Amino acid sequence: MPTLCKPSVHVPEYTITAEETMEFAAKVHAGKPQLPLALRLIQNTGVRKRHIVQPIEKTLRHPGFEERNRIYELESKKRCPPVIEEALANADLAAEDIDAIIYVSCTGFLMPSLTAWLINTMGFRYDTRQLPIAQLGCAAGGAAINRAHDFCAAHPDSNVLIVSCELCSLCYQPTDDDISALLSDGLFGDAVGAAVVRGNGGTGVSLERNAAHLIPNTEDWISYAVRDTGFHFQLDRRVPGTMEPLAPVLRDFTRSHGWDVGNLDFYIIHAGGPRILDDLAKFLNVDRKVFRHSWSTLADYGNIASAVVLEALRRQFEEDTILPSAATGMIAGFGPGITAEMALGSWTVDTQGNPATAPASYLYSGGTI
Repeated sequence: MPTLCKPSVHVPEYTITAEETMEFAAKVHAGKPQLPLALRLIQNTGVRKRHIVQPIEKTLRHPGFEERNRIYELESKKRCPPVIEEALANADLAAEDIDAIIYVSCTGFLMPSLTAWLINTMGFRYDTRQLPIAQLGCAAGGAAINRAHDFCAAHPDSNVLIVSCELCSLCYQPTDDDISALLSDGLFGDAVGAAVVRGNGGTGVSLERNAAHLIPNTEDWISYAVRDTGFHFQLDRRVPGTMEPLAPVLRDFTRSHGWDVGNLDFYIIHAGGPRILDDLAKFLNVDRKVFRHSWSTLADYGNIASAVVLEALRRQFEEDTILPSAATGMIAGFGPGITAEMALGSWTVDTQGNPATAPASYLYSGGTI
């Protein structure tokens, strides 16, 4: 079965702490009646710090949509290659071994996709398939894993590279001051992640089954309003309650594979916010600590959109207690639609003992770029 190998995830060098976020919000939106509630909500996210691609002084200014997108192109071309190189090394593969590239991002727009530039500059073959995913938001990390699984199932022995580039700070809108906008200003962070799904070999999650589910009539609960100034994030107050209808879907999906969703060995879950994780733990009847990698990602980096599942999985690789072979687990991403992308897999260890994939030589691949 295809194996999802150890991801590489990097965050930008500029940081903003929770305390600084509160100070800036209070200064920029002083006197707004909704500010006290927004500050309480930001404080309750549990986000300690976030990383951004520009100093906060530049982030708080809006130079226009054209300039924002130019920065997105510049930063994505600067930051993706080193992350991709580490992901390839983690999978013990080279660029020419990759048969398809899935690129996910909801924070900037390029045509052709960055995949064309990557093929031309990083040594990928010219017959490499390209699959850009731009409109699934935070769910795109799970979707990318699932589409890589599907590709390897359809094309045995193929290898797929997943790249997630989420520069959420470039979507900051200084004139938006409703509760959802203010909350998102204190929740989202920037990150670039990459991982390889190998058709054969590799240490990581052996992908066994995947599925998707859309909650009916919720397509306007998470959305962008596209205006002259760019992407304006819109979040309905009902979104945090979506785990109640999604938990039975996850339970049935796991049961259909012969597993018990409450008795898995690892859980890689999108960290959309604290209530998402708390509610999912409650409705699945599991200890909230099983989502520890999602909680720590949220605290250290904020919600990094589609890159969350890659970072949570990277932390699973880095954990002191190495998972035994055949340990069972779930990966789930949630985003606009409201859409859930789900995968089930078991832990597998490369029997060849390649230094890039064997458990005894896990290397730290998180860092700043």
